[in-house]
Amino acid sequence: MSGNFQKDKMKQEKMEIYKADISKEEINQLDVSAYDGRITLIEDHRYINDCIRQIRKHDVVGFDTASRPSFRKKDNYQVSLIQLAVPGDVYLFRLNMTGFHRSIIDIFEDPEIKKVGVSIHDDINRLRALADFTPQNFNELQDISSEFGIESNSLRKLAAIILGFRISKAQQLSNWETQKLTQAQMIYAATDAWVSLEMYKKLVNGEMK
Repeated sequence: MSGNFQKDKMKQEKMEIYKADISKEEINQLDVSAYDGRITLIEDHRYINDCIRQIRKHDVVGFDTASRPSFRKKDNYQVSLIQLAVPGDVYLFRLNMTGFHRSIIDIFEDPEIKKVGVSIHDDINRLRALADFTPQNFNELQDISSEFGIESNSLRKLAAIILGFRISKAQQLSNWETQKLTQAQMIYAATDAWVSLEMYKKLVNGEMK
């Protein structure tokens, strides 16, 4: 009984750390934050392997994807960008220029490397439309945050609740297949992957960068 009581107490304490939800008004009162570290943009497949070697030095990777927005039901665009975040760097792989390289797929199939993100099921499905692979060790932050009693599940709300700042979504509907990404697009894309990594670190390890 004492063991169960202790577990219940720890579970209750865990669920009291964060708010369950946050309103749009509350989010808008928070300071805006964005990734301000190094961004490595890969538009040539010849540089992919070198970048993957650097990523493999880490056991947890922030993960996200971006696709050209669709404004009509008949338009269905493939994944244009994969964002992978590690401490000190975010790698942006432009799939519309490099293709879905085998070494990236190997990362996604590697059970020793945790990939963490929000709404990753949809991302994986879109990537599997490009190449069949078996995803290994993908960790959904919505599942982890629910253990803390957090009911919100959007990236923006989770960042506000867990990290205490607001992330801009101004570039969300921009064209990710444009010939040249703007600095604003790169920061936006890098921020989404970086935020996932930071939230994982805080939820699991209680730490910030």
